[in-house]
Amino acid sequence: MDIYEQLGVKKLINAWGTVTRIGGSKMPPEVLEAMCEAAQAYVDIDELLRKAGERIAKLIGVEAAFITSGAAAGLAVATAACIAGTDPVKVARLPDTSGMKNEIIILKCHRFRYDQAVRLTGAKLVEVGLADRTLPEELEAAINERTAAIIYLAEAEHVRGSLPLVMVCNIAKKHNVPVIVDAAAELPPIDNLRRFLEVGADLVIFSGGKDIRGPQSSGLILGKKSLIEACAANSCPNHSIGRPMKVDKETIVGLLKAVEIYVQQDFKGRMQRWEEIVQYFVTELDGLKGIKAWRGFPTEPGIQPTCIPRAYIEISEEELGISIPEIQARLREGDPGIVVGTFEKGLVLNPQMLEDGEEKIVVGRLKEILQAM
Repeated sequence: MDIYEQLGVKKLINAWGTVTRIGGSKMPPEVLEAMCEAAQAYVDIDELLRKAGERIAKLIGVEAAFITSGAAAGLAVATAACIAGTDPVKVARLPDTSGMKNEIIILKCHRFRYDQAVRLTGAKLVEVGLADRTLPEELEAAINERTAAIIYLAEAEHVRGSLPLVMVCNIAKKHNVPVIVDAAAELPPIDNLRRFLEVGADLVIFSGGKDIRGPQSSGLILGKKSLIEACAANSCPNHSIGRPMKVDKETIVGLLKAVEIYVQQDFKGRMQRWEEIVQYFVTELDGLKGIKAWRGFPTEPGIQPTCIPRAYIEISEEELGISIPEIQARLREGDPGIVVGTFEKGLVLNPQMLEDGEEKIVVGRLKEILQAM
């Protein structure tokens, strides 16, 4: 009997994606081994953070890196870095930002649930544009002597109303304003680890517990060395706004090991496997009573990244006499439970986190539910 059985917590098959609510991803054995090894000694956390960051930056090919306790913590720490820098007086005063540069510009169509992490630093969000249109002149006009940074949501780059990241970066650089990119779930492709910085961003934030498959409570900030040093000043173990966002030695070492593994992966092979799983879903489910299935990709912000193929399962609720939420609930009620995504007409099956053979369990359970109607 494992720990989840002892606690009475149901284990899940993940056909949804790298979603925090269900644990993000599973860590490879090598990561777990590294974390266990790290737990056996005391070290200086500042030194460990610095040297792990240097190693990660070298592995990825960027100027500097810093480890945080998740991507949301990364947003808070990066924002604090742009407001307070390394000034110990300013660092200690946050979230009181009176007298400091404290305005963070964000495109209206980029507002998202996690921008609360930006606001908890004492920053004031300044919206630019409309939900369906933003002019570059509007962005430039919003920049003033109180502007500390521009926040850019990577997954919203192609929504109606957005501006291209390269355009935002070019405008920001004219005024010496840093650009922070939230790219928490924007892996793969692996090139994204450098791409946002290459087009002009100053800091980019990734989750360590999604496709990188490090500890779920880890995040990664990549970017300019001077700003990364400011991130360190505003983060744990220092007494700063980031002090409650503790990252332990086990998590630091675990994420480092996960990055070492990640940059050596066969991403072409992974993509081929995902395509095969999606084709299996479509072949097995398309044409069943009340069901249409096809291969597709997300077109709106949601469960990233958009480069991974999904199986879209359109369900005729009227023909089958069962609703989409009911099907979701029945999938989850099984043992093991199965979690899937949804779209307006049915279910979305994401192969990204499926273990070998789990796709057959998903299809079998779906057929059992659908053919019983």
